[in-house]
Amino acid sequence: MTRIDVNPFDLTGHVAVVTGGGSGLGLGMADGLARAGASVVIVGRNAERLDAAAVSLRGHGNPVLPLACDVTDEDAVTATMARVRDEFGWLDSCFANAGVRGRFTPVLDTSLEEFRSVTRVDLDGVFLTLREAARQMVAAGRGGSLVGVSSLGALQGMPRQPAYAASKAGVTSMMDSLAVELARHGIRANTIQPGWFDTEMTAEGLADERFSSRVLPRVPVRRWGAAEDVAGVAVYLASPASTYHTGDVLRIDGGYLKF
Repeated sequence: MTRIDVNPFDLTGHVAVVTGGGSGLGLGMADGLARAGASVVIVGRNAERLDAAAVSLRGHGNPVLPLACDVTDEDAVTATMARVRDEFGWLDSCFANAGVRGRFTPVLDTSLEEFRSVTRVDLDGVFLTLREAARQMVAAGRGGSLVGVSSLGALQGMPRQPAYAASKAGVTSMMDSLAVELARHGIRANTIQPGWFDTEMTAEGLADERFSSRVLPRVPVRRWGAAEDVAGVAVYLASPASTYHTGDVLRIDGGYLKF
């Protein structure tokens, strides 16, 4: 019988990891999780940025652990997840958000190394992050939630960005595989698919009046997404409210793809 006196979105005692958690969408997710009561581990390459973000997140009154880690380094990712276990005893949710966009290069001029410089972070890094998180979850026997951050680039043609588009499409398919394989361990796996958000990664494009005049009118809510717009979905996917929700794509785009 379901207890109606328990808040399904209360994350007290919950341990969450967010890669790319020092800024942008990652920080937005981490902030939502911390406000809901979770202990949050933010992971990224820039230690100073992580420390500054941690100061802000601690304002919600819950433990925050900033850990510098390059998600393309397998040993470093393994060590980072082990540190989370040693620090908190277990891991309940992991948001694989770290990513790069790469340069805007015509495909005919794109070298294999340039292509792989993006996929190493945006696809390989997501795989390593979620594999190690899943290992910790299976070992603890508490179940858990894995979340991969994709992009509308997985669905729409992105000229001069084949590596980014391929990576994000790969993330979406990978999450479906994890959802099916890991369900027996009580682990669910879902994808967050953001639309146009105002972040450091997109700042140059959004500042271009020609670009914004063409794209913004196609967003029904008539504004760019903000980091806080992903806070609620992060809390939902981490919380008991999503226990039966797996193998899905949650699109957060202000209605862009439907217009």
